[in-house]
Amino acid sequence: MLEFVGKGSATCDGVNRRSFLKVGSLALGGLTLPQLLKARAASKPAKKRSVILIWQAGGPSHIDMYDLKPNAPSEIRGEFKPIATNVPGIQIGEHLPLQSKIMDKLSILRSACHTNAGHGMGAQWMLTGYQPTIEVNDNIFPSLGSVVAKMKGANDPSMPPYVNLPKLLNLGKAAYLGASYNPFAPDNDPNMEGFKVRNLSLPAKINVDRLSRRRDLLNDLDNIRRDIDTKGDLVGLDSFYKDAMEMVTNTKAQDAFDMQKESVVLRDTYGRNDLGQSCLLARRLVEAGVTFITIQAGGGWDTHGDNFKGLKNNLLPKYDRALTALVEDLHDRGMSDDVLVMAMGEFGRTPKINPGAGRDHWPGAMSVVYAGGGLKMGQVVGSTNANAEYPTTKPATPGCVLSTMYHCLGIDHHFAFHDQAQRPMPILSEGEPIQELIG
Repeated sequence: MLEFVGKGSATCDGVNRRSFLKVGSLALGGLTLPQLLKARAASKPAKKRSVILIWQAGGPSHIDMYDLKPNAPSEIRGEFKPIATNVPGIQIGEHLPLQSKIMDKLSILRSACHTNAGHGMGAQWMLTGYQPTIEVNDNIFPSLGSVVAKMKGANDPSMPPYVNLPKLLNLGKAAYLGASYNPFAPDNDPNMEGFKVRNLSLPAKINVDRLSRRRDLLNDLDNIRRDIDTKGDLVGLDSFYKDAMEMVTNTKAQDAFDMQKESVVLRDTYGRNDLGQSCLLARRLVEAGVTFITIQAGGGWDTHGDNFKGLKNNLLPKYDRALTALVEDLHDRGMSDDVLVMAMGEFGRTPKINPGAGRDHWPGAMSVVYAGGGLKMGQVVGSTNANAEYPTTKPATPGCVLSTMYHCLGIDHHFAFHDQAQRPMPILSEGEPIQELIG
């Protein structure tokens, strides 16, 4: 059993975000290897694309960021004012000034919605496309990153297909697809001086030759285990160890995680904090061949109290700088069509301000940001009512939000896996790509 353990944080409803990755019983989600290869071969477009998801755990306040209502009563509109962007007719919140200057490179979906106000259940819905029926802090359904890892693999075989930054995401695992499709994570803050990735270098007393001998021994043990394995639980373990060995012994993965290779000026542009440096690291990783990255950094979006103070003084400046720097950096490097950037949380916040100057959980409306990935930029899709309570045009379910992402990668979201009970489970049970975004 191989285990990577990372620290976590708790939200207001007590769901602990302690993350872990265990490799033990593995499966291929009901697919044979030929079926999986056939599904990957049928994927389109041929262009190798990547996704960077900025996961705003806790639920960002849509009404204070992208869907302000200046004509609503004071107990709803709050303290912030809208500002113009570089796209005529589109306004966003005053504390996103950097994003206002690159609105032509962004698209905002204002009409995303669902019906579950629990952190764990809402997060599982938005990260998998399936609504759970019980509150859990582990995956019942495979996360979107795990699905991508299975269907597409890595864009470069020397890199992992799916990475979480800076640590493992609590609901970002593979469920019945098998632990070999769980994410890799450095479990370390890339903003720290001397940032290093755990388990990505050989111990001082072990050289490559010695590691090769250990790998040969492991192969012999694998042959023994296959003789006694009657349930197929070991399927996928070989690929996990092979990928781990490859990352330890090749320099490309190590170089990709080396933040010292970036200039001081660019690191400052992204912001010297966990979110900014995670976004910069994400750009390095997609450039090296990682297909899907989820960033959970700059947390604290669960703003039940002092919503405006927390947003103004902490959350929004870091987020505004990091997202803007990432989008512009990808654009400047000619990568914007090849990399889709998304930013979202599990739900929005209540339009009505509570007695503690905060906003509570509100799944009835939320905003999702898209950038690049070959989608149509410089627009707002959908609208909400006068109090930002629910969509009035273009309502978008979690399935719509995620199928748009799968479309960018050429993944058929109707494709079905099989769970532990051998029931067919489509990648998404509902939703279609948002036509205004895909053109």
